Amino acid sequence: MKLLAIETSCDETAAAVMDQAGQVLSNVISTQIAVHAKFGGVVPEIASRKHIEALPAVVSEALLQAGTAMEQIDAFAVTFGPGLAGALLCGVNYAKGLAYAMDKPLIAVHHMEGHMMANHVTNPDLEMPYICLVCSGGHSTLLRVDENFEYRLLGQTRDDAAGEAFDKAARALGLPYPGGPQIEQLARQGNPKAYSFTRPRCDNPYDFSFSGLKTAVHNITHNAAQRGETIEKADLAASFQAHVIDFLLTPALRACREEDIKTLSLAGGVCANGALRAEAQRRCAEMGVRVFLPERGLCTDNAVMIAEAARRRFLAGYRSNLTLNAVPTISVTGLQSKVYN
Repeated sequence: MKLLAIETSCDETAAAVMDQAGQVLSNVISTQIAVHAKFGGVVPEIASRKHIEALPAVVSEALLQAGTAMEQIDAFAVTFGPGLAGALLCGVNYAKGLAYAMDKPLIAVHHMEGHMMANHVTNPDLEMPYICLVCSGGHSTLLRVDENFEYRLLGQTRDDAAGEAFDKAARALGLPYPGGPQIEQLARQGNPKAYSFTRPRCDNPYDFSFSGLKTAVHNITHNAAQRGETIEKADLAASFQAHVIDFLLTPALRACREEDIKTLSLAGGVCANGALRAEAQRRCAEMGVRVFLPERGLCTDNAVMIAEAARRRFLAGYRSNLTLNAVPTISVTGLQSKVYN
């Protein structure tokens, strides 16, 4: 069995081919970062147009790298949500067209389920149950992952996602988009204890909040500019990054303790951050918790993670029909009754 997966939830046009055993036969990503950088963030309409332009070439390249003809593909998979509505529709309609034309099965994949499965590609020895921290530009979510596609939502962001907070703080510091890598680089030169920020209080101890932290960075830079003062941006970047990491890991490790699970999996674009990876390993070692991290290339949006999620669904008998639509906002819990036959 060979499966072709497509991912277009935001600003990466991606396609990958995977076989039944989970071997990655190809992995192609066309990024739009340069296009959106001038706007300081992703422009949905532009992202959709770029997906339409890139999809034929990206899919053709994925097949070429895999040494596979379209006729040899046994199933098609696609991200159907969550994400930008127009961007999702580009991938969904393209995959549906392929499935219809080739008369092959279609498997819908939830974007966050894809991120969770990226760690299984990098770490085949990752076993369920585990606690999964998904942190990206659009998501900050804490889940308990069990067998048979059972996901229990423990906590989520109450406002900004961690990656979104990185981008907005970077803009306040005068750094280019995307902000996460820029802050990480600048933070290496700074003192992470130079600034102290208030820890947000949420009714659910597993929830996250980054809006106040982002606003604090804006206020510091704005007030300094009004007074004609110069701030040490590296110190502010390092302090901001350290607090984001703490705000992410504290609920995640609390969940490991209270759920009595000794495995933590990190997923999403933010977990490419080197400081987060190092701190997760340090704190997990102190608690006797095994931590699993996907390779950096599978942290940000890609089609390999979609292929892995679809492969597992396909082998378990799950199928989607050609009435599939993009769903910009949908929970990863209870998917079985929502999008599968």
